[in-house]
Amino acid sequence: MLTVVNEDGTTPSGGSLLDEIVREGARRMLAAALEAEVNAYIAELADERDGKGRRLVVRNGYHQPRKVTTAAGVVEVKVPRVNDKRVDEATGERKRFSSAILPPWCRKSPKISEVLPLLYLHGLSSGDFVPALEQFLGSSAGLSPATVTRLTTQWQADHAAFMERDLSEVDYVYVWADGIRLNVRLEEAKACVLALIGVRADGSKGLVALKDGYRESGESWADLLRDCARRGMRAPVLAVGDGALGFWKALAEVFPGTREQRCWVHKTANVLDSLPKSAQPGAKKAIQDIYNAEDRDHAEAAVKSFAQLYGAKFPKAVKKITDDQEELLAFFDFPAEHWIHLRTTNPIESTFSTVRLRTKVTRGAGSRTAALAMVFKLVESAQQRWRAVNAPHLVALVRAGARFERGQLVERIQEAA
Repeated sequence: MLTVVNEDGTTPSGGSLLDEIVREGARRMLAAALEAEVNAYIAELADERDGKGRRLVVRNGYHQPRKVTTAAGVVEVKVPRVNDKRVDEATGERKRFSSAILPPWCRKSPKISEVLPLLYLHGLSSGDFVPALEQFLGSSAGLSPATVTRLTTQWQADHAAFMERDLSEVDYVYVWADGIRLNVRLEEAKACVLALIGVRADGSKGLVALKDGYRESGESWADLLRDCARRGMRAPVLAVGDGALGFWKALAEVFPGTREQRCWVHKTANVLDSLPKSAQPGAKKAIQDIYNAEDRDHAEAAVKSFAQLYGAKFPKAVKKITDDQEELLAFFDFPAEHWIHLRTTNPIESTFSTVRLRTKVTRGAGSRTAALAMVFKLVESAQQRWRAVNAPHLVALVRAGARFERGQLVERIQEAA
């Protein structure tokens, strides 16, 4: 009896039949899509003819076969060739057909390019990529150590270009700031990554800046904010951060008109650390009553209640809240729909929690620029999944100077023409 697989489920070549079927299906679907793309291009230009009535755009066989690494594995494709005899009147050069599905330079799908920095940050060295991924992708094409090294170089160039882009055309109304310590080599033992994430006027979130700093010092933050201002960044209406004095000192220097909002998650942790464990559950509930209050008046009443309950025995813990009361309650002066976003630095923390998982076992990521570039690629990938803030249409009103009481719009100050 003839069989197509061995007893262990492998093919005579040693591979998995299931994987080979998936790769063959992916190859055929890709080939069909490329054929359809070329046919549509030629049909659209069928009326383009020369002086003798012959078509200017026709099929011309196939390009040489090439291997492309996809999420389904490595597939070999033959891209249809197009002979386009039209001439660009502006440049005098022949026009060329370029596939939007598989550009001439493409050797890997975007998903493969996205997973490489994840694996590299997870501790997989460039020399381990071939044996580690060859079993999954069916081939080592495009995964040599030299290829990974070139990728890290490209990541560094992408990060450098990102940090030099013009910010004058993007208006960040809210910003979150935090210094993230990662287990990657940043040349200094006490170095960290300074991250700035903003909310645009349309309510969408975006990474503003990502740079290494030293101990979240005021000068490191000031250098980052000055650079953003130099590139045209407008002063945000509200900045959200933890209690690190360095950022607030730098913010007052570079953007003095920006209001401050302390992160309640960081503040809660700081307060509870100064209390005995027996008192922490009740204190945590009392703190939640403050930032979950229905408006500023009720929040201020909750602060007084917290001070009465814990002030006699734990004055230092109470002082941590009363000293920063104005900065802790600033979010109540903005739309109620935005309160959940503005009272913590969760947009940064949630993003970097996955980055921390990737870097937890990494002994080192090479140079400082390489480490930053890889972190940047991870955040850039995560950025695609960020959702806009609630009631995004209200962000533009905040920038316009609208006034909110109890979270509701009561007045809008018209900007001068």
